[in-house]
Amino acid sequence: MTEDQINAALSYRDTNWAEFEAEYQVVLKETEELRQYYEEQNREIVARIATLPPPPGVEAAWEKLQASKARHQLQS
Repeated sequence: MTEDQINAALSYRDTNWAEFEAEYQVVLKETEELRQYYEEQNREIVARIATLPPPPGVEAAWEKLQASKARHQLQS
């Protein structure tokens, strides 16, 4: 984008800030609703995948990943 295009976009945003903010809030709400929907739809699949053994030949990397996940969960 050129400097003039950027300035025009910023000027439009500033002039229409209330509308811009309202639309942004709608997008945030819809995004959160979609995230929750797909999280619920995939809950069983994710749980089943979590119980699968590591693929053959990557056991050491798998153990390292599991240890890293455990450390991360302790920090949260």
